[in-house]
Amino acid sequence: MELKKYIRDVVDFPNKGIIFKDITPLLNNSEAMQTASDELFNLIPNFKVDKVVGMESRGFFFGPLLAARLTAGFIPVRKPGKLPCEVVSEAYALEYGTDTLEIHADSIKKGDKVLIHDDVLATGGTASAVCKMVERLGGEIVQCNFLIELDFLQGKNQLKGYNIASLLHF
Repeated sequence: MELKKYIRDVVDFPNKGIIFKDITPLLNNSEAMQTASDELFNLIPNFKVDKVVGMESRGFFFGPLLAARLTAGFIPVRKPGKLPCEVVSEAYALEYGTDTLEIHADSIKKGDKVLIHDDVLATGGTASAVCKMVERLGGEIVQCNFLIELDFLQGKNQLKGYNIASLLHF
């Protein structure tokens, strides 16, 4: 199945000059969503994963599905003020600004094997911030896994030293 045909470009969203990769057509098609889920799972080498970390909000679509298939826990990373308990925070740069993410301070134990999942690897700022938080909590990152990688933005440069896997490249 050609999954790229289910990714829609939205011009000037969320800011002028940005071409947003909209995955909602993929999510709206059960066959495309199942294929993407299977192929994302197949990108993960055969190693132990204790936790899957997904970033708000589109990392929440496939992250829990991957966690269930890996018999791992799922940890949401959210924007400030959305998690109810003690958090660890990290500021980061976006393709179109800056933001901060938070993770529960008790979500990862020292030595946990962690798969980080998000929908898009753009500049790498979001994933890099999450890697820093996971490592600060004692987690060992086994892979950063993405549905889409925007190759022209070279986000991999922010993630040197990590195993990176992306299903679709634009």
